Amino acid sequence: MILFSHFPAVGDCRMPVTQRPVPPPPPGEHPWLRSFIDYIRSECHLADNSVQAYRRDMRRFFHWLATRKIPALTIRDLSDYAEWLHQQQLAPASIARHLVTLKVFFRYLQLEGVLKQNVGELLGTQKLWERIPHVLSPKLLDQLLASPSLGHGDPYWRRDRAMLELLYATGCRASEASHLELKDLHLDEAYLRCRGKIDKERIVPLGQRALTAIKSYLEHERPLLAARNLSSPGWVLLSRTGRRLRRETLWELLKKYAARVGISPEVSPHTLRHSFATHLLAGGADLRYVQELLGHSSIATTQLYTHVDHTRLKALHQQFHPRG
Repeated sequence: MILFSHFPAVGDCRMPVTQRPVPPPPPGEHPWLRSFIDYIRSECHLADNSVQAYRRDMRRFFHWLATRKIPALTIRDLSDYAEWLHQQQLAPASIARHLVTLKVFFRYLQLEGVLKQNVGELLGTQKLWERIPHVLSPKLLDQLLASPSLGHGDPYWRRDRAMLELLYATGCRASEASHLELKDLHLDEAYLRCRGKIDKERIVPLGQRALTAIKSYLEHERPLLAARNLSSPGWVLLSRTGRRLRRETLWELLKKYAARVGISPEVSPHTLRHSFATHLLAGGADLRYVQELLGHSSIATTQLYTHVDHTRLKALHQQFHPRG
């Protein structure tokens, strides 16, 4: 078990004598959070998005911990925390990441000599139960992609239409679309270079509708937005102030247009990524090709989409199986 005499409380900066001092934390932040974040960034070499996710996970854990009077943290307490995460209605993948974050954090404390016994090792990794991703029909997608328009009074409708077309045409993640630069676009050759997790690059073709939308935005709206912030690098998608369009803003815009055409408010940029992959497979694309376009390290991740379109699986069985 983990004794709280070895585990400083929120706001308490007194450290064990075996441990190097840690700078005082911001108000309300646990004193070990900053040093842990430095560790995973500098020594584990995690990407910025992963670091921010770990930070949010640990803040949630410390918040949960602060509401309970626990003299010594045991595996039962950690199991209670996992159950509490379920009650917060988090996605299975989010719960799994929370538990992995905790295990890494306790391992870090053990490496630093703060803990002699690591109860986090007994915490099982959350098993991701299979969940079919939400996919939009081609008809709904057509309505969504056409939703930004001058007639609705959207101030930057060309940018927003280019953004939506880009997400669906390439299967890019929200963060990838947000960080796309002009030098990554190769419109004459109809492809773009996408930087994924851990700066892993991949080439993704662009369809004609996406090309038309992007060219229209680059010609008519982007120069006006770029003129509002001449110091900004060459991001493709710009905000109204000429800065990079943040992925949070991208989410908000998507939900705005989804609501306009009557799509569930649970829609997200990943919904368009799911739809991109599913529609490719439904059209007969090879699974390895889809894996490469999505930037998945393992084909096991891509195989999730084979469960979505049962009609395609049935057709393949009838075509290739001797008793089909």
